[in-house]
Amino acid sequence: MSDVPFGFSNRDDDPDRKRDDQSGSGANNPFGFAFGGLPGGAAAGGAGGFDPAALGQMLTSLGQMFSGMGQPGAQSGPVNYDLAKQLARQQLSSAAPLTDGSRKAVTDAAHLAELWLDPATTFPAGAVKTVAWSAGDWLEQTLPTWKRLCDPVAEQVSGMWSSTLPAEAREFAGPMLGMLTQMGGMAFGSQLGQGLGQLAGEVLTSTEIGLPLGPAGTAALLPGAIAEFSKGLERPESEILVYLAAREAAHQRLYAHVPWLRQQVLGAVEDYARGIRMDFSAIEEAAQTIDPMALTDPSKLEELLSQGTFEPQTTPEQRAALERLETLLALIEGWVEVVVTDAVGDRLPGAGALAETLRRRRATGGPAEQTFATLVGLQLRPRKLREAAALWRSLTTQAGLDARDTVWSHPDLLPGSADLDSPAGFIDSVIGGGTTAFDDPLAQLAETEAREREQRAAENGDDSDEAPQK
Repeated sequence: MSDVPFGFSNRDDDPDRKRDDQSGSGANNPFGFAFGGLPGGAAAGGAGGFDPAALGQMLTSLGQMFSGMGQPGAQSGPVNYDLAKQLARQQLSSAAPLTDGSRKAVTDAAHLAELWLDPATTFPAGAVKTVAWSAGDWLEQTLPTWKRLCDPVAEQVSGMWSSTLPAEAREFAGPMLGMLTQMGGMAFGSQLGQGLGQLAGEVLTSTEIGLPLGPAGTAALLPGAIAEFSKGLERPESEILVYLAAREAAHQRLYAHVPWLRQQVLGAVEDYARGIRMDFSAIEEAAQTIDPMALTDPSKLEELLSQGTFEPQTTPEQRAALERLETLLALIEGWVEVVVTDAVGDRLPGAGALAETLRRRRATGGPAEQTFATLVGLQLRPRKLREAAALWRSLTTQAGLDARDTVWSHPDLLPGSADLDSPAGFIDSVIGGGTTAFDDPLAQLAETEAREREQRAAENGDDSDEAPQK
């Protein structure tokens, strides 16, 4: 496969979206080849009518093509993950193995970071273990989450094939649709493998890109990538390791003790992916011009795969999911930044410069963000990170640690995007007791049920002291 990105470009009138959209465009979509053209220039369902003999010829050509592709393993879903893992590992074959020294350094840094974090937040340690990962370890441990994030996108694209065929052609196209779906799974698997291979060699921790990619309760740092990242920063690598360990531990505390957070973050990505809607007009037009016999020529296939014939339309549901995700990521990253800054204090002289370096690394995107945009189709960026950090800082100063961390007790208590722009009203509501209603959700539920029982008893004319139980 060519290394054209899988990412979708979204047609969005929001200038902020356009300004930051650097992901691949529909013109570079490897799924963007049309399949409807038939030999002799007659499109399926077009003026020339549907020709079963031509379809059979196409199936034969596709079968010959598949027999020489040599795909590893069987594909059971919309993405060929066996192929993805194989291609990713090929990129990591030269990575240096972990040493006992690097493992011990990670363990010591994590232990120190946890001690420093204890007085900076009310959340206790959230990681059951802290480990050193190689790039290959990162690939293996995060792949289950990538499957969860990528499958909704691939399923939408896979459904394109049957949606665009006319009813008459659909009766004859069962085997061909299966082949096309398999081709799609291989194309996505190829892009996934290339992207994850690059990302695995660059990420510093399991939570660096904002998502909880690794197993719950496992904090992980990648010493090889951290050593490369440390070059040119003019700070000791040990100091950088402790700072990154503190950030990883802070993320783990938040995800471990805010039980709804992991689902909210990953669910927002899934909602975005499931909202993809295709404009099939370009496919229908291409169906009249593409000769399916070209599929037997690998160079022609590469050309078709790289041209692209459709772009997804950004729906209101996607915009809402994206705004929800961006705000949530900003709140998470802003909270982590404030907590880690308070935890390390003056212990790490270069902490301020490190925080700014990591903030810019996220804000400017870079390979990690572009990889995610390629795989899932959206820019993963906490656009209001500075505003979120300023809000958490003000809330910490004016209301204290307990009130600040209690805001995480229920998703409805979190500040919204507008609050990040104008935080004064939100901070006043917290200081004034705005979070008390959800301080104990179970107690609130019991109180609500008690009121409902009392109301039913009154409606039934029951004057007894104890209302009937549900």
